[in-house]
Amino acid sequence: MMAHVVFWTSIAFIVYAYLGYPLVLLALSVFRSRPVDKRSITPTVSFIITAYNEEKLIREKIENTLKQDYPKGKIEIMVASDCSSDRTDEIVRSYQSQGIRLVRASERKGKEYVQRLAVAAARGEILVFSDVATILQPDGISNIVKNFNDPTIGCVSSVDRFLADGMVSGEGAYVRYEMCLRNLETKANSLVSLSGSFFAARREVCQNWAVDLQSDFNTLLNAVKMGLRGVSDPDSIGYYKSIADEKKEFERKVRTVVRGISVFMKSLPMLNPFRYGLFSWQLFSHKLCRWLVPFAMILAFFSNAALIPVSAFYLYVFILQLVFYAVALGGTWMNLSPVKYVLKVPSFFVLVNLSILNAWYCYIRGERMVSWNPSER
Repeated sequence: MMAHVVFWTSIAFIVYAYLGYPLVLLALSVFRSRPVDKRSITPTVSFIITAYNEEKLIREKIENTLKQDYPKGKIEIMVASDCSSDRTDEIVRSYQSQGIRLVRASERKGKEYVQRLAVAAARGEILVFSDVATILQPDGISNIVKNFNDPTIGCVSSVDRFLADGMVSGEGAYVRYEMCLRNLETKANSLVSLSGSFFAARREVCQNWAVDLQSDFNTLLNAVKMGLRGVSDPDSIGYYKSIADEKKEFERKVRTVVRGISVFMKSLPMLNPFRYGLFSWQLFSHKLCRWLVPFAMILAFFSNAALIPVSAFYLYVFILQLVFYAVALGGTWMNLSPVKYVLKVPSFFVLVNLSILNAWYCYIRGERMVSWNPSER
């Protein structure tokens, strides 16, 4: 019966995307370990802060960056302003005497466009990118740069960490899962994408900077094309707050996935394992499989409904699905602590997959979402 095939294939696909892939990576890391040769080095660094209308946070970000313990003569700090219309640029200029450089786009063309302007103006051997809302420890830059002592490393991602009340929310659990996955990818081979809030790359990796493609994902792919790899550094931590407005968080996720799909579609040749080896499987598993999960969830639900008359087993499984989605809905609407933290995990899982489904709809319609607005945190 076709419904049996569809149901079990869908379930197997979902399990593989979220559990099977990391388990295979874990097994691979036992036999194929690629340690990073980290050592204290001090190449010239260009620290690029991307901003658009960040007058509330830009001063705190600059002050945080000025406290970095990297040698002063080896670092330049740049703020890339995407034609900000508030006091962002004025505040940045007030730090000019302390060596802060402003690179301003003459018209608003998106995050990657203004980043390219900064890349062209940068003088450092290593380019470090950071969002305004991301706070670093004083050794943040020196830690991330240590990885480039290893000649196989083309780019480095930070570890994302919340500044919250210490309780694990749905997104907090999801971020921890992602950080664990990045750690496994680093051990076995290479990352598939970088943290957009804080990452670093060799200057040569950034030369072909695309203004219409998600910079963190595309930078990693550029490194792999050059025969290099990307790694996650557990000592380089970017601290940030979760977005207060859940609607804005949903919109951010949709935008992120749309932009990721755009990069993926322009990089389809990288799925060729004869050219890119293990990385092709990683790209397929981490990105494409994850982005196809919502379709598998839909197929699993309706094929399960069609199988209810076959046996009581399928009835019980269907009831479990209904309970799961009811719990997810409860996690969205209930605000009871600590119950809300238990409910937020399935709620966030469903939210993520709804955003992916929405992103595919937007992508098919031709939306590419190049422009951006900072999220209220």
